[in-house]
Amino acid sequence: MDALFVLIGISLLVAIAFLAGFLWAVRTKQFDDDFTPSVRMLFDDEPDHKEDQ
Repeated sequence: MDALFVLIGISLLVAIAFLAGFLWAVRTKQFDDDFTPSVRMLFDDEPDHKEDQ
């Protein structure tokens, strides 16, 4: 029975850590651009415009 309480405590600590990480990511605006990553592979790379001298 004691092991159950230890496992519940550990799982709560892990859940709180993931929640804190998610809230940090939201507050630092990690999820603002949700359009560009889905279409980034469709964009052509810009060619280098180096002039020969």
